[in-house]
Amino acid sequence: MKLLYFPGCKIPFHLPAYDRSTRSVLSALEVELIDMDLNCCGYPVRHQDFSAFLLSAARDLALAEAQGVDILTPCKCCFGSFKHALYWLRRKPALRDRINSHLSAEHLHWSDRSDVTHLLSFLYSKVGTRRLQDYVRAPLERLKVAAHYGCHALRPAEVTGFDNPTAPHLFEALVAVTGATPVFWTRRTECCGNPLWGNNQKLALALMEKKLASAQEAGAEMLCSACTYCQLQFDETRRQHPHADPTQGRLKAILFPQLLGMSMDLPAENLGLDPMTSTGASTFTAKAGK
Repeated sequence: MKLLYFPGCKIPFHLPAYDRSTRSVLSALEVELIDMDLNCCGYPVRHQDFSAFLLSAARDLALAEAQGVDILTPCKCCFGSFKHALYWLRRKPALRDRINSHLSAEHLHWSDRSDVTHLLSFLYSKVGTRRLQDYVRAPLERLKVAAHYGCHALRPAEVTGFDNPTAPHLFEALVAVTGATPVFWTRRTECCGNPLWGNNQKLALALMEKKLASAQEAGAEMLCSACTYCQLQFDETRRQHPHADPTQGRLKAILFPQLLGMSMDLPAENLGLDPMTSTGASTFTAKAGK
C-alpha cells in the first residue's frame, strides 16, 4: 500500500521522534510512504483568509490525486485542516471552481479522488487490530495507559468523521493491541491547553494540570498521545513548568507509534527513544520488561 506522507510543519522540527517512529512502524507494516515537497495544510490562516487556507489544502490534495494515492498524516491538526477543506470543497461548487482556477496554473486539479487519513484511523480501519496483533513481539502487559485523544480529530465530528466525539473508542482499542491496559479517565476528551498558550498561559497550564491529575487518579502509568500539540504540552511544557504537574513527572508522555513500536520490538533508536530523550525511554523499556 502506498500513501502520500504529510508530517506537517511542526513535527519535523519540534517533534522529530513522531516522524521517526511513524515511519518505522509503517515500514514494518509494509506500508510505503511517498515523500514530496508539500506546502502547509493551511490551518494557520484558516481564520484570517479562508480562501488562502482552502487553496493551500487543495493543492496538497491535488498533488495526492496526481499520484493516485491518499494522504496520511500523524498530525491531528493537519488532519482536521484537510477534513475541513474537503468538507467545503464538496459543498461549495463556486468556491471549488475558484480554487481549481488557481491550481490550473500548476496544471493541478482537485476532483475529490483522494482522501486524507490520520495515523490512528489508518491503523484502526485500514490495517485493523487483528493484523496489528500479528506484529506484536513484546507485549506491554504490565503497563496502564491513558489515551489522550486531542481536539482536532474528534471535533467537529460531522467534518472529521474520526470517532464518536463524546464516547470515542478507537484509541483505546489500539492501545490494547500493544498488550497494555487502557484506563478510562474522565478528562480524556478535553483540551490539553496548548492552543491557549499564546493567549492565556495560566489557563493553558490549569487545563494540563487537571488532565494529568485525572489520568493519574485513574491509575495510568503513561499518557499516550497522537497529536503534535498535545505531546509538546505534556512533554516540553511540563518540563518548563513543573509546578503545573501534579504527578511530579511520574506520568510520562509517549507517542502512540512509539508505544506500538515497542510492542513490535522495533529498535529504540528507530522510535526516537533513548535514555537521553525527554520522553523517558529508560522508564518505558523497564516497564516493558526489556
